[in-house]
Amino acid sequence: MTSRPLGALRVEKAGPLATLQDSGRFGVRRLGVTQGGPADLHAFAWANDLLGNAWQAAVLEVTLGGLILVAEQDTRLALCGADLSATLDGTPLSPWQAFTLPKGKALTFGTPVAGVRAYLAVSGGFNAEPVLGSLSCVTREGLGGHHGDGKPLATGDRIAVAREATSATGSHREVPPEERIDYRQPATLALMPGAQIADFSGESTFRAFHTDWTVDTRADRMGVRLAGPRLDCRLESMISEGIALGALQVPPDGQPIALLNDRQTIGGYPRLGTLTPMACSRLAQCQPGQQVRLRPVDVNRAQADYLRQFRRFWTAPASGQ
Repeated sequence: MTSRPLGALRVEKAGPLATLQDSGRFGVRRLGVTQGGPADLHAFAWANDLLGNAWQAAVLEVTLGGLILVAEQDTRLALCGADLSATLDGTPLSPWQAFTLPKGKALTFGTPVAGVRAYLAVSGGFNAEPVLGSLSCVTREGLGGHHGDGKPLATGDRIAVAREATSATGSHREVPPEERIDYRQPATLALMPGAQIADFSGESTFRAFHTDWTVDTRADRMGVRLAGPRLDCRLESMISEGIALGALQVPPDGQPIALLNDRQTIGGYPRLGTLTPMACSRLAQCQPGQQVRLRPVDVNRAQADYLRQFRRFWTAPASGQ
């Protein structure tokens, strides 16, 4: 007999898009299945770290707010990433901190102040049945999530939490100020040149790295279109190739598209190169109309920066945290 979950958060109001995301679904792209996972890896990692969770623990990715959750019992949580005007029982709640949501009280997400996506972690992680080795929800493919069918949260859903989440104890913890990102500022995105960059005209290559690009309204977990000067490529056609996270494709209209977590697994448009994981995270928090600029970085520097940023999260959490 299956035991009833020890605790849960009840969805009082679903909002536009809230999904369960762990570190991602890997080893299945050969099957045409994309990775999913958190669009902002930086905020995701800090939310789990505040509670002493494992690196890969599942969290809620809340996009654009509108979500109301009610605790069925005292629950230890952490909130990182975008400022979505969150309130705890009517009291404003800033991101980048751990807190306790008492039984029967509501956590409400309003409208975005800075950023697009907030990450809500629970002590011990959220519970669900893995699909292809991951809980990550990919709505386009109908995989993962709290019911395993790729659907976002709906009003009336109950999201199961682990035993550790039922404790109201724990010290007040916050992310260090220097690790908090001001999403209202223009973003500089590190791009590893490669793929077909040599097939773009010299003028287009210059423009790519010396232009303030505008984040288009056509932006989601699959990709973000950047609006600016037309980039011209000499390639008229290509055989489709495997697509990595952060691939910067340029379709025939000359406007680049940065591909994110829910991207297709192959593509046939020429690419300037690939955004680093931190650049993808930063772009995923940009609202339409915000300005971004591309900065070239070599792969060795990009790898060193990635290891420096995330090595601390890969160590096993200390017991009792």
